Amino acid sequence: MSFNLPDYKAPDFSMAPLNSMPAARSRKAPGDGIAPDNYHATSNYPEYVCLGQNKWILVPESRMDCVLVLRGDTVEVTEARRLKNGDDVIIGRTENGEEGIFVHTEGFEEDDQQFSEKFSFRTRGTRETPFSRSYDELYDILRYDRENGYIVWVLGPAVAFDKDSREAMQAIIEMGFCHALMAGNALATHDLEASLFQTGLGQDIYSQAPIQQGHYNHLDVLNIVRRFGSIRETIKGLGLSEGIMHTCEKMNVPYVLAGSIRDDGPLPEVIAHVYEAQDAMRVHARKATTVISMATQLHSIAFGNMTPGYRIMEQGVVRPVYFYIVDISEFSVDKLANRGSTQATAIVTNVQDFIVNLHKSLMG
Repeated sequence: MSFNLPDYKAPDFSMAPLNSMPAARSRKAPGDGIAPDNYHATSNYPEYVCLGQNKWILVPESRMDCVLVLRGDTVEVTEARRLKNGDDVIIGRTENGEEGIFVHTEGFEEDDQQFSEKFSFRTRGTRETPFSRSYDELYDILRYDRENGYIVWVLGPAVAFDKDSREAMQAIIEMGFCHALMAGNALATHDLEASLFQTGLGQDIYSQAPIQQGHYNHLDVLNIVRRFGSIRETIKGLGLSEGIMHTCEKMNVPYVLAGSIRDDGPLPEVIAHVYEAQDAMRVHARKATTVISMATQLHSIAFGNMTPGYRIMEQGVVRPVYFYIVDISEFSVDKLANRGSTQATAIVTNVQDFIVNLHKSLMG
């Protein structure tokens, strides 16, 4: 195995000016779900809090737009809606230690990362960007994290609309490269539609030819699954033997289906309450070491914002969380970066081609 996790370079708190910074201050939450004035909002970078006498602790699981609560000598990261009246919430809006809070943006940078230029071409991923290195790095990361990490896929329904991409995703799950799947009602519905009728939104998943009255197929699927009561019982009751959802059930891979206003049906497993869906997704975001998000803009932004940029592993080892967003639209890729997930690696391509190529390379 040629892949090695990059070393994490912690700040040197023994050096000035960090060695003379004050302890972080806190204020009581004035009510349930209410943060005090001047609360500190977190990023998904590593963040440190000074508890006094130059004792700095690394905040666990820092993620976008949360607050920090002091619990004795520890710090908890939580959403503001979860605050309880009287919680000690850390306050301060500077990030270089002046208020006992230090946001560390350079922990995983290589010493020889690259020369510094004020002007250069192609600094952001676009459809003109060559992605050969991104692919090679992803192959190595996935092989490493299959045994040593937690790989989460965030999928839009486009993956299930094509015969080859659907089979490739199924094989990737069978090979152990998926530890959890995040999606919406559509991915699961159209995957089951393909299992039952070999169509996606009424089109043959191989030829793309419209099937007579095919627009009923996904509605029939919803009705059938609701009659059985669950995806699992439908697969068992109808003897389905292939597909993404079938393989998740077979391999005991957990999945979270988050609902949206536009859902039809939906499938019984779809979580209709947005905060319950957020909580269920966050269980896997907190474990994630690699995330691959494909062809689903809103799910990508949501999961990207709740995923930390790092994980604290055994013996206190700090490692990066790799986040890949794959989409044919540059807009979707930029949108995630503009919402704060600056560590995300973009691969601008057709997702069907991406997943088929990924499968072939992982097989090699």
